[in-house]
Amino acid sequence: MASLLTTSTFTYSPLNSHTKDCSNKSGNSSTGRRCSIKAMRIEKSLEELYNVKVERKVSSERLAQLGVSKWSVWKTGKCKLPWDWQVDQLVYIEEGEVRVVPEGSKRFMQFVAGDLVRYPKWFEADLWFNGPYQERYSFRAYGDDY
Repeated sequence: MASLLTTSTFTYSPLNSHTKDCSNKSGNSSTGRRCSIKAMRIEKSLEELYNVKVERKVSSERLAQLGVSKWSVWKTGKCKLPWDWQVDQLVYIEEGEVRVVPEGSKRFMQFVAGDLVRYPKWFEADLWFNGPYQERYSFRAYGDDY
């Protein structure tokens, strides 16, 4: 998910009408001056906030490099599943999609078939499956690269 960039414009009239930082709206007097301030708020993606790593549309070469075909398989249907990770887990989604809502958040991450996702240890979230879903998974020790 990309970071969200929002901007707002605030306008104020300075107490000192002789402030040099403000543009003169009326063009000919020192009264009626207004200043505009642009404020920017950048929201990090949930993946960045919670340290969830994702690779999209993973190649067959990458899957072979990781040995994904030897990983355990897990399947489910339409459901909601509260989950917490006791260790890092690497997941390759083979079928379906999942919405991951971190505990206490109103936002979600969405992962689909072809995505490789690494969930960090101690992460807690609700998993929402809207239909048939299948993944291959592997638990990772601290420091294991993927």
